[in-house]
Amino acid sequence: MGLPRLVCAFLLAACCCCPRVAGVPGEAEQPAPELVEVEVGSTALLKCGLSQSQGNLSHVDWFSVHKEKRTLIFRVRQGQGQSEPGEYEQRLSLQDRGATLALTQVTPQDERIFLCQGKRPRSQEYRIQLRVYKAPEEPNIQVNPLGIPVNSKEPEEVATCVGRNGYPIPQVIWYKNGRPLKEEKNRVHIQSSQTVESSGLYTLQSILKAQLVKEDKDAQFYCELNYRLPSGNHMKESREVTVPVFYPTEKVWLEVEPVGMLKEGDRVEIRCLADGNPPPHFSISKQNPSTREAEEETTNDNGVLVLEPARKEHSGRYECQGLDLDTMISLLSEPQELLVNYVSDVRVSPAAPEREEGGSLTLTCEAESSQDLEFQWLREETGQVLERGPVLQLHDLKREAGGGYRCVASVPSIPGLNRTQLVNVAIFGPPWMAFKERKVRVKENMVLNLSCEASGHPRPTISWNVNGTASEQDQDPQRVLSTLNVLVTPELLETGVECTASNDLGKNTSVLFLELVNLTTLTPDSNTTTGLSTSTASLAREQGCRKLPEPESRGVVIVAVIVCILVLAVLGAVLYFLYKKGKLPCRRSGKQEITLPPSRKSEFVVEVKSDKLPEEMGLLQGSSGDKRAPGDQGEKYIDLRH
Repeated sequence: MGLPRLVCAFLLAACCCCPRVAGVPGEAEQPAPELVEVEVGSTALLKCGLSQSQGNLSHVDWFSVHKEKRTLIFRVRQGQGQSEPGEYEQRLSLQDRGATLALTQVTPQDERIFLCQGKRPRSQEYRIQLRVYKAPEEPNIQVNPLGIPVNSKEPEEVATCVGRNGYPIPQVIWYKNGRPLKEEKNRVHIQSSQTVESSGLYTLQSILKAQLVKEDKDAQFYCELNYRLPSGNHMKESREVTVPVFYPTEKVWLEVEPVGMLKEGDRVEIRCLADGNPPPHFSISKQNPSTREAEEETTNDNGVLVLEPARKEHSGRYECQGLDLDTMISLLSEPQELLVNYVSDVRVSPAAPEREEGGSLTLTCEAESSQDLEFQWLREETGQVLERGPVLQLHDLKREAGGGYRCVASVPSIPGLNRTQLVNVAIFGPPWMAFKERKVRVKENMVLNLSCEASGHPRPTISWNVNGTASEQDQDPQRVLSTLNVLVTPELLETGVECTASNDLGKNTSVLFLELVNLTTLTPDSNTTTGLSTSTASLAREQGCRKLPEPESRGVVIVAVIVCILVLAVLGAVLYFLYKKGKLPCRRSGKQEITLPPSRKSEFVVEVKSDKLPEEMGLLQGSSGDKRAPGDQGEKYIDLRH
């Protein structure tokens, strides 16, 4: 009986103590806090999860918990909020009728637990865990500019990757040719470190070290930053870089530009290439065709031999020598033949052909080339193709057959490779004038340039029948052009000008007729003829006309002429009036009476004498369209009609 009673007493005590143990503060297991995630600089909404009764939310205290220390930051009394002095004083506000506390301008230092505590009806707490995120800037990658030798015994620095101002610390992953790199003993080593900025953000620096081989000379390296935001996981990649990889030279060879058939006149570059990095010191040699010895050529600063312009003498055997300055090992390339295609100077025989009219002539063209040649003959003056082949035959030669013939020797397989030779065929005969006669419009007292052209064989000479300054110029071996500078005078207007061409076989003459310019149709810019250069034109003068300078405009000249005509018309009217009054006899001393035919009894002719010069009278004639003979003495008859 005593034992059962003792057991019951123990069980009763245990049952009574159990609720008391569970109620001890700090010993009961607390629920996990609510997680709120925001980005740096945004606003965090901290919603108090206490009972939604108005009584519970009308009296609430908010705390921040940092390193297990509570700090009161905000009070709610009767639905009204009040910030406590401190770091959150200016950034907290109450929303949603007191149920939510808004924290603005979130910083990395705000990542902590926030706690709201209600006082009525009994003390309750609700915990909120605030997580803060910030995307890092674009990663910046810097390659090792010094390069990496392949014979290094330990991993060498390849590149450095820096990601600034991220939160929390991002994760870095290195890639080579698109594949991720992992730590590998004695092969790949990744060394990362981080720095906390004054803003609380992190700057990550990661250094990739690796042992590279020759095949890595074109490898592309880049880094990737992985980070998290409230929206999920993200990543940013750097640009791709290539690190210099140094390896010894194993082979040297020659390269020629341009590729293909070369010709004289081209710009040719011969350069040495090697499969080592850095490349060795190069020298280029050409085999002497006489001694068979290799002679070093002069290259530019880059070790390139430039042939500009290339000539046939540049053809030959070239080779390149590369000297590795680190190992002092010398390597020689395979020799390469260089061929510069050419066409030699073209030779035409006979070189100075001469024939009589009606005769025949055979022209032969010769040239040498490194390739097969094609020949063709062209007429120099027209460009017409006369014959395809090295021989041109001309039969029944006329005077017109004289002149230039061009032989063209070309290589069809190489565009632009050709040479030409011009030969002049001379046909014996007296001079042949470019024209027999020609009119030249001139103004009196002007300096005139007259030209005369003649051709023939032997070469003619040209003379003029007037005094002046003459000069000759050869147009080709059988054609000459003579130019004469002469002053236009009344005598020259009357006689004209002759040029005479003569050689041992005869002579020929051309005549140039000089014709006065009609001033009523002359404009300041008008050209009277080819060969007019400078002029001092005579001034127009007549009774009642004012002296006008030569450069006056066309309108002024016309007005002056019209005024002169009107003065003459008035004078005629006065004479007619005096005649009607009987105060003017019909005939004058020294002149015969003019007898009119019966049909013209009512018409009268009045003689008007003038002391004007012939060219001045020509001005008046020009106004009416009449022309004067050079021997006219200046008298003018005006027909006065009813």
